[in-house]
Amino acid sequence: MREHYPNLAVGIPSELEQSFPKFKEFCMVYKNELISLLQTRLVQTNEVRRCSYLYPSFCFIYEKVQKPLSLIEIGTSSGLLLLWDKYSYSYGSNETYGETESIVHIKSEIIGEVSRPLLLLKSPPVSSRIGVDLHVNDLLNQEDYLWLRSLIWPEHKERAALFERAMSCLKKHPLELIEGDGVALLPEIAAKAPGHSALCIFHTHVANQFSKDAKLALLKTIQKLGQTRDVFHLYNNMFDSKLHLDYYINGKEHSETIAETDGHARWFRWELTC
Repeated sequence: MREHYPNLAVGIPSELEQSFPKFKEFCMVYKNELISLLQTRLVQTNEVRRCSYLYPSFCFIYEKVQKPLSLIEIGTSSGLLLLWDKYSYSYGSNETYGETESIVHIKSEIIGEVSRPLLLLKSPPVSSRIGVDLHVNDLLNQEDYLWLRSLIWPEHKERAALFERAMSCLKKHPLELIEGDGVALLPEIAAKAPGHSALCIFHTHVANQFSKDAKLALLKTIQKLGQTRDVFHLYNNMFDSKLHLDYYINGKEHSETIAETDGHARWFRWELTC
């Protein structure tokens, strides 16, 4: 069956129209294994290119407070987005931002002319990073690696290449990943962040899976944290599809709509006026 898949075939893939009988046969032969896999695995794609809009968002945050950033990602999967400061970026020009010598180079298009993001040439400093997920994927584990790799559509070769390069970067920069309910564990995890830093809680394409009570509990926890330190909450797919930033500086609450974003971050429209 592999001859029909662009990422597996040797040479030109066989005709798509001929694939279904072989696919059906494969599913019948491996029925029990597939059922077990679907019962125990979650769709937890780490879309590395989403860092393209995280980068200017964290640049904005750093410019606001001029403090190192302490990162907490809810729904982290394998943690590849926590390493956004270890990647380099370009946005349709010859200028490169971030970690210019990185093996991970992310390209995205900023569409529209109304507003352009602040892009620092060098990545803002990060003092700590922790990821939390109901099920953490360890990319050093072959089964976890193969599962996450399989979630990338076979014709999306650029996404697959970015994933592989980001995984290589992860091996050089090990992360602290915690398995559990990110909303419930947030106060405990936040307490680990250095006091001199700005606490940055973020999640992308995750909150649509939260219950209403969980969303409200998360916002309440962040509000409480914001009374004692500078806290930023960066998210999308919570109440709508746009990227939002809620934050507390010196106890005062602020809320911004950051951008409209493509699901795979091939483009984004910046809406924040700096």
